[in-house]
Amino acid sequence: MITTRTVRLPHGIDLECRFSGAPGRPVLVFLHGFPEAAFVWDALLTHFAQPAHGGYHCVAPNLRGYAGSSAPADVHAYRAKHLVQDVEALIDACTADSPTPGQLAALVAHDWGGAVAWNLAALRPERLESLVILNSPHPGTFWRDLCHSPAQQAASGYMNFLVRPDAAALLAENDFARLWPFFTQMGPDSGWLTEAERERYRTVWRQGLQGGLNYYRASPLRPATADDPGASGVTLPPEVLQVRVPTLVVWGLQDHALLPGLLDGLGTYVPQLHIERVPNASHWIVHEQPALVQRLIGGWLQNPWRGAL
Repeated sequence: MITTRTVRLPHGIDLECRFSGAPGRPVLVFLHGFPEAAFVWDALLTHFAQPAHGGYHCVAPNLRGYAGSSAPADVHAYRAKHLVQDVEALIDACTADSPTPGQLAALVAHDWGGAVAWNLAALRPERLESLVILNSPHPGTFWRDLCHSPAQQAASGYMNFLVRPDAAALLAENDFARLWPFFTQMGPDSGWLTEAERERYRTVWRQGLQGGLNYYRASPLRPATADDPGASGVTLPPEVLQVRVPTLVVWGLQDHALLPGLLDGLGTYVPQLHIERVPNASHWIVHEQPALVQRLIGGWLQNPWRGAL
């Protein structure tokens, strides 16, 4: 059974979270991306709470800016350091009675949730026994390709629309007509986007889109334009690049927004790395291939690969 409640963090941010499994067990936390919300993890929350699949205490927050969670108006409130602070405080709140207080069995993350997870793993590796990333680029390879790969620059061009001040209003027009193509045109149509699923998304989007868009506005990692240097105008500090946590990366190769080239050279930054490339999946692999995602994560949790490339 999945329940929903709001967790008040010590620094004043509220995160509405979905929970499954019994407190006192090892904890898994799941971080969603844009334009999603915590509900996208429901099948995994149910699966991994079962004793046969580890009996974990599972937690999926609506990230800052989404649905029932706090949504500060200031764009600077969506910088990486604040998002990492949210997740670190959530870990403390959810692991207090676990076998390893202050540490997760794994952090599982997709898209923008993955961006937060990469930063947390680099800066506070002691918080995680392991990391699972689903179609979310490491900041080092993303910065590289935004600066030097014309193909990735073109694939990420939509980001420059999302930072426009009128983007939220435009996306909401005509039953969110500009948002549905994020699902239907960024990979193969596998039929998962049913009318019932669309309504779950509408319920989230009707609560406001600006918080999710502020992630794009607060980050310089986007293609350069005539008016904005984007990624080419920044240098990433070394401390946010090296990830010393055993890491599983699952990548749908038909992702039209985040190209497979982002996996090239990843082992330079993540020595304990295992990559699973999935040919018949896109950016929305959690929706498209739920059984495969469950199997890959389940196998990883039983025996994280501890080697080095």
